[in-house]
Amino acid sequence: MGVHLEPGAVAEVVIDFPPVNAVPAAGWQSIADLLTAAGDDPATRVVVLSARGRGFCAGVDLKEMQRDEGHQALLAANRGCAAAFAAVYDCPVPVIAAVQGFCLGGGIGLAGNADLIVAADDATFGLPEVDRGALGAATHLARLVPPRLMRAMVYTCRTVTAADLHRFGAVHEVATTGGLPAAARAVAESIAAKDPVVIRAAKQALNGIDPVDVKRSYRFEQGFTFELNLSGAGDRARQKFVEGR
Repeated sequence: MGVHLEPGAVAEVVIDFPPVNAVPAAGWQSIADLLTAAGDDPATRVVVLSARGRGFCAGVDLKEMQRDEGHQALLAANRGCAAAFAAVYDCPVPVIAAVQGFCLGGGIGLAGNADLIVAADDATFGLPEVDRGALGAATHLARLVPPRLMRAMVYTCRTVTAADLHRFGAVHEVATTGGLPAAARAVAESIAAKDPVVIRAAKQALNGIDPVDVKRSYRFEQGFTFELNLSGAGDRARQKFVEGR
């Protein structure tokens, strides 16, 4: 259980927090650290970011936050998410997100910053943040869906399917759930076969021409989460979720 790295030319960082991959604060930092370690290894040519279990990621562990009487868990989760999302983006080699089941909240931050997404046909993507009394990762959702749909998804907390994102060009390939690991691996190996010096230069070049600074815009969003928490709205929404109301 946790996050682990399987090194190699095609390295794999695996998220595993049963039952739903709701990632605790320390887990986000582990994702960041292992992605950084994989990218720093000169033998790595591509990183696949995957998950065990029913879903890719259910976001942050809200129950962990509600057990904390102060604000340390909230602060740690926000810092950890920022670090993990940045590590995907800043990884010097391409990162492929292999997404099955649900990809929610912080999962959107990871997948939205990935260079490519290979998704299972049961994958769904969404930001339930408004229902949780928080904001964040609209920055990353905007890299996956058109602007008006992004706004609708934030306001209504609706989800979209892997097939939807494939039509938009945001998902590179849709596979069966059982075939997802092999499909992601095949795409990764096609990139790993290229000249690694050129691929690493291409990653730098593509990041350099991005129109939005994803790290700065995400931190801007986080400021509103802190405001909602100070107002009490964040705590009320998290408690409602934890109690199943």
